Amino acid sequence: MSRQLRLERDSRSFRYYRNAVERHWDPADIDLSDDVEGLLELDDDQFDGFRAAIAKFGAGEEAVTEDLAPLAVVLDVPEDEMFITTQLYEEAKHNEFFDRYWREVIHEAEDRRGLDRSSPHDEGWFDPDYNELFARMETAMHRLLTDDTPETRAEALCHYHLTIEGILAQTAYYGLQTTYSDRTPDAPNLDGLCAGLDLIRRDEGRHVGFGMLKLKELIREENVDPQVLHDTVGELLPLVNGITTASYTEDDDQEIHGPGPDDLTAYAAGKHTQRMKQITSATDDIPDVETLTQLESD
Repeated sequence: MSRQLRLERDSRSFRYYRNAVERHWDPADIDLSDDVEGLLELDDDQFDGFRAAIAKFGAGEEAVTEDLAPLAVVLDVPEDEMFITTQLYEEAKHNEFFDRYWREVIHEAEDRRGLDRSSPHDEGWFDPDYNELFARMETAMHRLLTDDTPETRAEALCHYHLTIEGILAQTAYYGLQTTYSDRTPDAPNLDGLCAGLDLIRRDEGRHVGFGMLKLKELIREENVDPQVLHDTVGELLPLVNGITTASYTEDDDQEIHGPGPDDLTAYAAGKHTQRMKQITSATDDIPDVETLTQLESD
């Protein structure tokens, strides 16, 4: 690669990198002190569903922290490599946040509810769709180490950045933050959780944007057939819907705070349609980094 200077500072990947540097945050700084009282307001089924959601988030952050490394190995553009270093770091911070939440909030709530302390690794928190989705993501990412082609790179980005971060995680954030904020008056406010999710969502706006950028480049510059993207995400969406609705039963008497299963399925479908149009349309562009990382509280 021949360059007059070391970096292309006008590139979108470099702007993602700089945005990450400028918006640094520390998981240890988030005030979780009031969340325990809120969890004591939940009934047993709601508390179980909440613990399952936090366990899945934590396991997901741990998995993506581990499985992003192959992409870092195969990237060869300096600005892309710089951005991926920030993403690896941020995934590690997200993992720390959910570990801290389990230790300091969930364990304390379990003590006060007279329950044995649980582990976020308990297999009961994870449904088959969750396990299958993350197993497929691991396979797609690690295939890059032995078979790095434009198509396999597109499939890896579809699994990781587009489906898990861009659809599943965004839908789960929507569900949790709608439920445990003042948007749902009959559920407790969990201000510490919502503050942490705000910061994680901001990070993942960059991550999703980077993945979308790379996918659009693969279509435009490497002649990857957009159908590869449609087929890959289409195969994964039923797993996403199964995960987001796993805690709901067919019991008509089940009390639901916040979005229900139909709401979450519709939200995921909307994210899917929006992302795919921005990537595959010749006339649509990917939102800029400021839009991708903008939050309602800004």
